[in-house]
Amino acid sequence: MEGPLPIYFLPFAAVAILGVMALYALKNQGHPSRSKVACQPGPTTRLAEGATLLSLLVAVVSTIVLLDYGPGTSPLIGIENLGFAARVDAVSMIMLTLITFIGWVVVRYAATYMDGEDRQDAFTGWLCATLASVMLLVVSGNLVQLVVAWVATSVCLHKLLLFYPERVAAQRAAAKKFVMARLGDVILAGAAVCLWLNFGTGDITAISDAARTSDATPLLVTGGAILLALAALLKSAQFPTHGWLTEVMETPTPVSALLHAGVINAGGFLLIRFADVMLLAPGVLAALVMVGGFTALFGGLVMLTQPAVKTSLAWSTVAQMGFMIMQCGLALFPLALLHIVAHSLYKAHAFLASGLAVERVASNRKPGPIAIPSGTAVGRAFLIALAIYFVIGVVFGFDNKSPQAIALGAILIFGVAYLIAQGLADTAPRVLTLKTSGYAITASVAYFALHWVAEWMTVGSLPAAPSPGPLELTLLILAVLSFGAVAMAQSMFPLWAHHPAAAGLRVHLSNGLYANAILDRILGGWSVRKPS
Repeated sequence: MEGPLPIYFLPFAAVAILGVMALYALKNQGHPSRSKVACQPGPTTRLAEGATLLSLLVAVVSTIVLLDYGPGTSPLIGIENLGFAARVDAVSMIMLTLITFIGWVVVRYAATYMDGEDRQDAFTGWLCATLASVMLLVVSGNLVQLVVAWVATSVCLHKLLLFYPERVAAQRAAAKKFVMARLGDVILAGAAVCLWLNFGTGDITAISDAARTSDATPLLVTGGAILLALAALLKSAQFPTHGWLTEVMETPTPVSALLHAGVINAGGFLLIRFADVMLLAPGVLAALVMVGGFTALFGGLVMLTQPAVKTSLAWSTVAQMGFMIMQCGLALFPLALLHIVAHSLYKAHAFLASGLAVERVASNRKPGPIAIPSGTAVGRAFLIALAIYFVIGVVFGFDNKSPQAIALGAILIFGVAYLIAQGLADTAPRVLTLKTSGYAITASVAYFALHWVAEWMTVGSLPAAPSPGPLELTLLILAVLSFGAVAMAQSMFPLWAHHPAAAGLRVHLSNGLYANAILDRILGGWSVRKPS
């Protein structure tokens, strides 16, 4: 049942629980709170764990409300259609459940990881404050709430990035993030003003409904779409503003995992939430495809050259955020939401388990030659992967998929082709060949199945991808060819690794093509101790 019912206030309860917990922990900092038993959490951390679990339960109950009553917005707390209101729909509930679940896991992990730190309560407090801010962001039903939560998320994260304020690298990363965040804040505020002036309301649902039925694109809407895109690019660390993300390794590991609880991917959420507005500006979507696609390719190549596991994971996040932005540019908003969920769960786990992963790799490493596929094997691998994708696509029905979705599936299968190539190497054991072929089939089936699930869950909440025009078709072809060429080059790189040109390229890539160094020089006069 659609309508502003008081029951839609329920998501605010999850925000309030963590907000109160954050205030308690920050007020309690400096008092002895650690358990007398080694590696046992103190009372503040135990309370924080309980608060995050309770917030998760509230998120689940809110989802049940959505299933029972349908999507809706709570009554406004404010005046003149501006203020605070909770939006309950598929997008907000998926994000709220994701954030509270990852938050609960991270808080549990941090209780032991930070044991022995004198400022553990302060860390716990800012951890809960960041979670509360991003939860407030994803349930925003009004432009005012969206902007306030957007700013609060950045401010709270800044405190976590500077948890070790004496570390110069941490100061540099936090200062760089501070500049990008404040710029993004101003830009998002400008976008909110443009949308409010054009539509005459701050209600996000009303704005989306009006945009969905609009036949024209006023100048204010185009300006708002441009500013929304710029805010998303800055928030999600797109090239060339990605430098701070690759330098946050100076912060405690729980912060790296927390970033994937709706913080670093908030740019994608913003574009998804205003999907109907973005569809009115196809030129802006085309720009998102180009910037996101380049960032994905760039981050993926640099990731392969990083010797440290956490740095490699950070560059992987840069690449994945680029891919997410590209999906939004292709108007595949349900798939972008699915990508946020899958990547958040995977990458948060990867950061929290990074130390154990290093130990496992070292213990499982066996002497002997490494299986390197020949050029012929790489070619066969790509043909096999594409054939598998085509056959499964015919079974699932290509005619029900947009050209954008078909092209995206081809790009994803190129990553599987890279794995198949390893299995087709002359020295590869037969079991590896069978496994990699099985991965290709599984990935193809999963892509079509999950695409159907994502569209089913968001029907009515997110628009379908429109038919691509000449510009969009050109970008699709370029994207498929670019990702295919890079995947093939990665597969064959071991064959060229000893060539002087390849060695030089590896050095340049390992330094991120020096884009971050250039940004450091531009921001050289900025004080790294700038307050948040």
